[in-house]
Amino acid sequence: MTLPFDPRLTPARPHLADAALRGQVEAARFVTGQARRVVVPSAPLRRTPSDASGTETEAVLGDAVTFYAEEDGHAFVQLTRDGYVGYLPVGSLGPADPEPTHVVTALRSFLYPAPDLKRPPRGHLGLGARLTATGREGDYLATPGGFVFAAHCREAGFTAPDFVGTAERLVGTPYLWGGRTSLGLDCSGLVQLCLHLAGRDCPRDADMQERGLGTDLPNDPAGLRRGDLVFWRGHVGMMRDATTLLHANGHHMAVAVEPLAEARARILANSYGPVTSFRRLAPGTAAPADPFQCQVRKPGDPE
Repeated sequence: MTLPFDPRLTPARPHLADAALRGQVEAARFVTGQARRVVVPSAPLRRTPSDASGTETEAVLGDAVTFYAEEDGHAFVQLTRDGYVGYLPVGSLGPADPEPTHVVTALRSFLYPAPDLKRPPRGHLGLGARLTATGREGDYLATPGGFVFAAHCREAGFTAPDFVGTAERLVGTPYLWGGRTSLGLDCSGLVQLCLHLAGRDCPRDADMQERGLGTDLPNDPAGLRRGDLVFWRGHVGMMRDATTLLHANGHHMAVAVEPLAEARARILANSYGPVTSFRRLAPGTAAPADPFQCQVRKPGDPE
């Protein structure tokens, strides 16, 4: 099959494709996707339906997906959040309804079997996870999966407009390829998580972000300011101020802050080469009703 679209964003493989792509791609079978939602704290999205396949990105509790088919214990899906396509463990998905009512705003929280901090937790919830509260017992929100400390959450629709401030909260978080939770992040996962919490759409990978975010600045660090994005071929960071870079990186194996000049010299010598662009985001605007869901453009849709 000749695929003229980015396979990361196109729900099509030689053996299976979205029915909406009939006539645009070749596939042995076309299916109509069904709405589902992630019902576990986090799940790896893989390129192939195998646990040995590397993690491309992560889906977290409350994420909406379009489900196409099950293969070898994995679900072929497209994430509503950013359009990313791949395979999730089939057990990580449940019904699309009801909609989430709250978002986790603490860096990390826990899901308990009862509204009691002394009970062993069922799992970890990270910043940005979304849950559906069915009631409240004391200091805890009751959800279908357990109880969450209410003060660690805000109602759905909450945004944190200072995305650099969110990134500053995550300094020290370990680097994790494909990670986008407060347990582990890669460079573009950090940018995406922080922008989504600010109510802004954001693609998943660094090359997508370089093409799709902000406006190009002169190829000169003079004049940079807080919130500007710095891109290399395969890497991205954000400016904490005029001279300081904040980024998740493999050198520190963590989200770290360092002088931009030092990062540029090291990266030029050791890994991604020269900076490819500096980009500036537009000033923040009113957040959409659901800041964690963007409009996914299918191949063939108008720009």
